[in-house]
Amino acid sequence: METKSILIENGTLITPKDESIKTAKNMSVLIENDKITEISNKISKSCVDKVICGKGKIIMPSIVNTHTHVSMSLFRGLADDLELNSWLSEYIWPMESKLDREIVYHGAMLSNIEMIRSGTTTFNDMYFLMEDVGNAAIDSGIRGCLSHGMIDFGDYDKRKNEIKSALKLLKYCKGKNRLKGFLGPHSPITASEELLLQSRKMANKYGVGLHVHVSETKKEVDDILDAKNMRPFQYLDDIGFLSEDVVAAHCVWLSDKEIDIIKAHDVKVSYNPSSNMKLSSGIAPIHELLAKKVSVSLGTDGSASNNNLDMFEEIKIGSLLQKVHVSNPMALSAEESFKLITINGAKALGLNDEIGSIEIGKKADIILFDTLSPNLTPNTNSLISHLIYSGNGSNVDTTICNGKILMENKQLKVLNEKDIIEKANNVNQKLKK
Repeated sequence: METKSILIENGTLITPKDESIKTAKNMSVLIENDKITEISNKISKSCVDKVICGKGKIIMPSIVNTHTHVSMSLFRGLADDLELNSWLSEYIWPMESKLDREIVYHGAMLSNIEMIRSGTTTFNDMYFLMEDVGNAAIDSGIRGCLSHGMIDFGDYDKRKNEIKSALKLLKYCKGKNRLKGFLGPHSPITASEELLLQSRKMANKYGVGLHVHVSETKKEVDDILDAKNMRPFQYLDDIGFLSEDVVAAHCVWLSDKEIDIIKAHDVKVSYNPSSNMKLSSGIAPIHELLAKKVSVSLGTDGSASNNNLDMFEEIKIGSLLQKVHVSNPMALSAEESFKLITINGAKALGLNDEIGSIEIGKKADIILFDTLSPNLTPNTNSLISHLIYSGNGSNVDTTICNGKILMENKQLKVLNEKDIIEKANNVNQKLKK
């Protein structure tokens, strides 16, 4: 029998509120079906199906990861310590040629365990065979924003097939609870101008967002300068691709003019610090973007270039990287960082009316973060800085998505972890043949 009402009582509530962060002790949150219906310090236990003790725990919105390739968990450790072009052409693309539905599904399921355990319940994914990534999200109880990665390199027949796959995915996602379809032209270097333009037209026609890699490496910028005599965001602006529905991953190599273009079109930037550091791609100018009031969220990228999906680890690295990059200890503060992984992520995906903060009427996507741990003690100091600088995914005690408990007391409730790990190891052998 499924729990219809859940009371989380007597925890410390931390949530984005307007332009600030709200913190309140001894608060309780009532969940009925899939929504938050009451938030106060006095909620009756009577007629509640399930009570969760929040003592010693932070009650906060669950995490939103705005750039992933979840099925690449099976590539973890297979192609490390390489620069991006060698990493892609010599290792990743050859392995991806072996992908099948079984590999993609079990790679996604493996990532979903990792995300649930570390408090992420919404992910924005671009990959191949995406219906199977969607099936894994459905089976796991989490939210997925899904796009087929379209690559044509100017080939007409390939472009036609890529568009067909993208439209098939949009049809698959339509009407499915917790899934949202996006269009995913891979990048302005791998997707032709014709494909970028058709993606823009389809996004307008179907009312969906666009997910794209932009300016990840200096080589990409140089190649587009050579081909178009413009930098990537100038080129995308020139052809009319940019709008508020675009999630642009990486955005490492930006000029001041490009930052102004991003701001003018309200493009959503997904910051991926660990991947950019590991592939030595560079440091995204997040401090400068935030100073211009650009909407910035956080992504891990895939496990082949990260090598995990722990968003608490990611935001600490991302914050510290900005501080040293601009020689300013106040850059990307704990409060700003908290927004990147919650409400900013929700805004990037067009889900901020539903998730990203704990408010009455919003979906019950909530995690409990255990402060009674050595790395979070003393818990009488700043809890927001503890979350960003001291915590990690292993401190997540309970994960709830859409009003359903996916993990409680660090025990998975919907997935068989041992079975999924065994199947992931088995299908991984296909990649090595």
